[in-house]
Amino acid sequence: MPLTRWLAEYAWLPDHAEPTPDVLIEATDGRLTAVTPLTGGGSPAAGVEVLGDATRLPGLTLPGLADAHSHAFHRALRGRTHDGRGDFWSWRDLMYSVAARLDPDSYLALARAAYAEMALAGITCVGEFHYLHHGPGGTPYDDPNAMSAVLVEAAAHAGIRLTVLDAAYLTAGVDGAELVGPQRRFGDGDALRWAERVDAFRPADEHVRLGAAIHSVRAVPAEQLATVAGWADRHGLPLHVHLSEQPAENDACRAVHGCTPTRLLADHGVLGRHTTAVHATHPTAADVALLGDSRTGVCLCPTTERDLADGIGPARRMAEAGSPLSLGSDSHAVVDLFEEARAVELDERLRTRKRGHFSAADLVTAATVGGHAALGWGDAGRLAVGDRADLVTVRLDSARTAGVPPVGVFFAATAADVTHVVVDGRTVVADGRHLTVDVPTELRDSIAAVLS
Repeated sequence: MPLTRWLAEYAWLPDHAEPTPDVLIEATDGRLTAVTPLTGGGSPAAGVEVLGDATRLPGLTLPGLADAHSHAFHRALRGRTHDGRGDFWSWRDLMYSVAARLDPDSYLALARAAYAEMALAGITCVGEFHYLHHGPGGTPYDDPNAMSAVLVEAAAHAGIRLTVLDAAYLTAGVDGAELVGPQRRFGDGDALRWAERVDAFRPADEHVRLGAAIHSVRAVPAEQLATVAGWADRHGLPLHVHLSEQPAENDACRAVHGCTPTRLLADHGVLGRHTTAVHATHPTAADVALLGDSRTGVCLCPTTERDLADGIGPARRMAEAGSPLSLGSDSHAVVDLFEEARAVELDERLRTRKRGHFSAADLVTAATVGGHAALGWGDAGRLAVGDRADLVTVRLDSARTAGVPPVGVFFAATAADVTHVVVDGRTVVADGRHLTVDVPTELRDSIAAVLS
C-alpha cells in the first residue's frame, strides 16, 4: 500500500491526558510510520511537509476501538426481549430460540451485517465469543468449524479484524447436567474433543486470529478447565471466560465445589495475564484480589449487564487491584463503545454514590489498547509509529458534541457521531457511511430471515 496521509484536527495520542490539535498521521502498508503534532496555527514542525494529498479529518481522531466481547447472533434479539418481567435466565431461553434457527448461510448474513454495524460505530476489531459450533441436535457439519469460517468471512466483508474466541461449552450446569435442546449445538463432548476440533481450524487470513474460551464454570467441568487453559497457553493465545455474571452462578459453584467461580478458576490454572474475565459482576473481595494479583483482565459490558439486569460490578476496585479493563457489546442491545465507556464511570457513580472514578484517558485506554491487547492484537489501539493504521474520527459539531471540548467526547458522543473509519490503512467508513455494506438493509433482511 502506498503512503497515506491524514491531517487530524485533534488526535488522541498515547499517554496524553487529552487530545492534541493539528496532528499529521502517515501510514504505509497498513502501519503508522509517522504521527507528528504540528505547531500552533497549523504550521508544520521543522522538516515536515504537509502535502495537499493529506485527507483532512475534522473532529477528534482516536485509535481504532476494540469490542472485546461479542455474540454476533444476539443482534437478532434487539428490541424483542422487553415485554413483561424476567431476568437473565428468561432472556437466555429467547436467545436459545434464535440459536436453534441459524445455519451457515443465515449466520453469515447476520454476522456480516452485525460486524458492519460495528465498523460504523468505530470498532476496528472484535472478539467473537463463539459457541454456536454444530448443526441441529449437535450433529457436526461436514466441516466441523464451518460456523467459525462463516465469522471469518463476515468480518472480511465488514472490513474489520476478528479474534475467534472458540468456546468450550460442554455441560448445562455446574452439576454437570447434560446439554439439552439448542444447547446441543454448542457441545463437543469433552475438552479433548473440543481441542481436537479447534486444532483443525487454522485460518490464514491476515485479519483474523484465534483464541480460546471457557464459556463459564457452568459449562466446563472443573476437571476439564485445565485442558482448555493449557491448550491456550501452549499456543500462546488469549483465553476468555464468562465469570460471576449472576449471583446464581456463584451460589451453584459454592454448592458443588465449595468455592467461588474465581477461586475454582485460580485453582485450575485458568487465571493469568493472557486471560480475560468477562463481566465479573459479582466477585467477592477475595475474588478481586485473585484477579488483580494474577493480572487477569476484566471485560466490562455495561449495556448488556443493565439490559439483562445482571447488576453493577466493582470496576474501580478491580482496576486498582491490577486487572486491565476492556469493553464489549456482548448481546448487542447497543453497539456503541462510547456508551460502554462512559457507563463504566457512570455505573460506578451509581454503585458508590460518588463521582470521578475514571478519567477520560482511562476510558479511552479501555476502549482501545485494552481491548486490542485482550484479543491478542498488541500492535493496535494507539496512534503510535509501528502500530496498525486504525483511525476513528468523531465529529465535534453534532447536536450531541457541539460545544463539547475534545477531551469530553467519551461523555457526549455516540456511535452516530463517527464519520471516518480506517482499518489497517484502508478506509471502511467515510462520511458516516459504510463503503461496501448497506448496513440497515442487511440487518433488516438477515434478522427477518432468521426469525421468519
